[in-house]
Amino acid sequence: MLEVQQVSVNYASGQGLDPVSFQVLPGEMVGVMGPNGAGKSTMMKAILGLVPVSSGHVHYCTCPLHQQLEKVAYVPQRSQIDWDYPITVESVVAMGRTRQLGWFRRSSAGSQSAVRAAMERVNVWELRDRRIGNLSGGQQQRVFLARALAQEAEMLLFDEPFTGVDATTEEILFRTFEELRREGKILLISSHEWGSNLARGLTTLDRLLLLNHELIASGTPKEVMTQENLRLAYGRVWTHAFHGEPTDDLFC
Repeated sequence: MLEVQQVSVNYASGQGLDPVSFQVLPGEMVGVMGPNGAGKSTMMKAILGLVPVSSGHVHYCTCPLHQQLEKVAYVPQRSQIDWDYPITVESVVAMGRTRQLGWFRRSSAGSQSAVRAAMERVNVWELRDRRIGNLSGGQQQRVFLARALAQEAEMLLFDEPFTGVDATTEEILFRTFEELRREGKILLISSHEWGSNLARGLTTLDRLLLLNHELIASGTPKEVMTQENLRLAYGRVWTHAFHGEPTDDLFC
């Protein structure tokens, strides 16, 4: 079980993260939703120890998560990646095997097989010799999904995976997330879009966290996506965040 207990982050700007607590069980897919700048990425990074926390702790199987990061795969926002770096698709995916092999050991047959299987699973094997910067946004997202799969982690964190992707990639993301859930993985997925079909995206989740620098609501998507909760998270303009979509009808 992933346990996040009273984790907070303070920035000089004041726009950090108030204490947040939640748990995710194996085989659960939990979404994190909120407006841009609400602290979703900050929370992800705090869980992984990529930003200093002001309070709280994160445990996995009763032990501090930072002591067992080899069990975690993290896919950051595409905007945080240097796409000009001269590296091939296959080399990016092979980085997912670094923790198993170490930096200076040659890739084993087993690792090579895991890399190919991950790439074939998300339909990027044919792109293996291309430079990552020459791919479309959706193809780039699938490459980093393949890297996470190649890592064979027990827990996977995705930050805004649906941003700027095509319909094919969106479908692969939904399918892969469901497969990982059936495999008993822990999935924590941050997004302010949830794909082109909001209802479909939300109904794939076991639970939803609604965030705006603090935890507004937590529960099933139907319990969380109330007009009052959305006003608290998005303010008066909350309807524009969903393009006027009637949230009362999302779960019919």
